[in-house]
Parts: sequence; structure tokens; C-alpha cells
Amino acid sequence: MLVDIKHRLGEKNIQELLSYSVFPDSGLLEKELNAYAKEDSRELYGYEEDGQMIGLVGFIAHPNGLLEVKHLAVHPEYRGQGYGRGQILELIELKKPREIQAETDEESVEFYRNIGFSIRSLGEKFPGVERFQCVYEVESDE
Repeated sequence: MLVDIKHRLGEKNIQELLSYSVFPDSGLLEKELNAYAKEDSRELYGYEEDGQMIGLVGFIAHPNGLLEVKHLAVHPEYRGQGYGRGQILELIELKKPREIQAETDEESVEFYRNIGFSIRSLGEKFPGVERFQCVYEVESDE
């Protein structure tokens, strides 16, 4: 189950999980931790099972129904077991967005494609690094 972990930013296991979804640069990790601490619009939820923090998802829920995923991570020991997909599905239940957007790299684009996101290349935003825009239209029950 997803739980709010924004108040736990100082914990090493939370920082380690967040580091998996940030370009490997300690300055950038610190910048993102500060952004979560200071920006009210940023939310951070963790997925905990049997006392073990398995994954996390950081996002901004915009007033227009757009949910912008900033970070999505699953501990390496638990990858490929559906926890990333589960976090996205729980987020849909919890926040009821009309659309989810995420920007990712080539390493993670297949994850988003496999769970139903449409993918569009953004080209090389950084030298030698292609980025992708991933969009998921949430079906309404109405």
C-alpha cells in the first residue's frame, strides 16, 4: 500500500530509493530532496511491505487532473515483480487523475510502454541521452 513518506526525506533508505530514479549525481539527488521538502505541490509516496520500503513514487497532482510523475523507483531486489506497475495503479485509485505523464530515459521506457503508456521521443535533451514523454489517459468510470 502506498503511504505518504514526504516527512521521511532524511531517512537513508528513502534517499537510496530516490537515487535510483535520479541521474547519478549526488548534487542532483540533494536538489530533488530539497524540492520535495520545500515545494508543497510535490508529493512523495512509498510502497512498504513487511516493514521494508520497496518502492517510491514522487509526483505533482495538478488541479486540471494531470498527474506528473517526477520519480518512480523500485529497489533492485524487487524489480520485475509488478511493484512499479502496482504503484501507478494505486496512484490512479488514490488521486483519480485524468492523465498521467512521465519523462524517462531509454532504460525505463519499456516499463511505461508495457503498462499502457503512449510513448513519444523527445530527442536528445542531453548529449547522447534520448528522453521520452510517456502519457497514460485514465479511463473514467462515469
